[in-house]
Amino acid sequence: MRADTLWTNARLLTMAAGSPVTNEPGAIAAKDGRIVHVGPGDVDAERVFDCEGRLVTPGLIDCHTHLVYAGNRATEFELRLKGASYEEIARAGGGIVSTMRHTREASEAALIEQALPRLDALIAEGVTTIEIKSGYGLDLDSERKMLRAARSLAEDRPVRVATTFLGAHALPPEFAGRADAFIDAVCEMIPVLGGLADAVDAFCEGIGFSSEQVERVFAAARKQGLPVKLHAEQLSNLHGAALAARYGALSADHLEHLDEAGVAAMSQAGTIATLLPGAYYFTRETRLPPIGALRAVGVPIALATDCNPGTSPMTSLLLVMNMAATLFRMTVEECLLGVTRNAAAALGLAGEVGTLEPGKACDLAIWDVREPAELVYRIGFNPLHARVFGGGITALRA
Repeated sequence: MRADTLWTNARLLTMAAGSPVTNEPGAIAAKDGRIVHVGPGDVDAERVFDCEGRLVTPGLIDCHTHLVYAGNRATEFELRLKGASYEEIARAGGGIVSTMRHTREASEAALIEQALPRLDALIAEGVTTIEIKSGYGLDLDSERKMLRAARSLAEDRPVRVATTFLGAHALPPEFAGRADAFIDAVCEMIPVLGGLADAVDAFCEGIGFSSEQVERVFAAARKQGLPVKLHAEQLSNLHGAALAARYGALSADHLEHLDEAGVAAMSQAGTIATLLPGAYYFTRETRLPPIGALRAVGVPIALATDCNPGTSPMTSLLLVMNMAATLFRMTVEECLLGVTRNAAAALGLAGEVGTLEPGKACDLAIWDVREPAELVYRIGFNPLHARVFGGGITALRA
């Protein structure tokens, strides 16, 4: 077998199922953008790179972001510091609706321009796959504009983008007092936007939408053959996770108020629990997600930045892992799985990315560290040496 590229003298952290999270010496080879060899042994290749004992992991995956938006909400941050709650700000016309106004006014080009620095920060830390939601347009034209901007980012940068239609994110002013009518409109958008979206999401919450309204969105998504995800149990328990599980959701996200019935439903359905420690930290939440209960029944846990202007203006998956360890008491192994294998599953991409295995896309992060724990333990330190996307080196630190 002759490969295009071979990375030798590496310490491999494959993250494959059944493999211990240890950094075993070995090599990894790629041909036509796909991994063809992982582990010990010699492979003939056109190009050979000596990793000099560095740690190699799958490219990192940020499986829950709101990366495309216009404006910022720094003023609301100040209000929260003075004691205002997230719900109070939202009900006073701030929050998601505030970002909606800026996003509606922005052109597609402006949205791309504002999103690129956020994307670049993630890429610089080894991210090779990212999910980007709409949800700040809240009308057909603006949601389409957001999804097109998100798709365009993959043309401007070497990164894999999964898009999610989040039309049921908040109630726009023109539908004030008519939430059911807005859900009708969202359901009508799904077949129109299906070609731009890889999945459909909703915000099931008292300041969002009821479980009954969300179910209508899910039914419309199912009719179009689109998988679903859900913002669930962040501020209260509306049993959204159990609803998501009934529809075979890829993931249920946030989950601070998740109950035992919801955990059991997710376990049975194979729904990933995506935890967002940045939002937990930024909003000064005190109720922890039920991590012990999720562990007990084997629900896989993913981690993500939740990059958004209001509750998690974060562009660092390395910091996310540290927060998950310190705030949620997750292990190093759980944190690393959360931004690789489990994050891939949360996007329905487990067969494509997330582990170092033959047949998968050759997306790698090569780190100037010796031990996996270093990726979780450090704060404000980026040890990325090189990033590989589809078998090609896209960033290399001297």
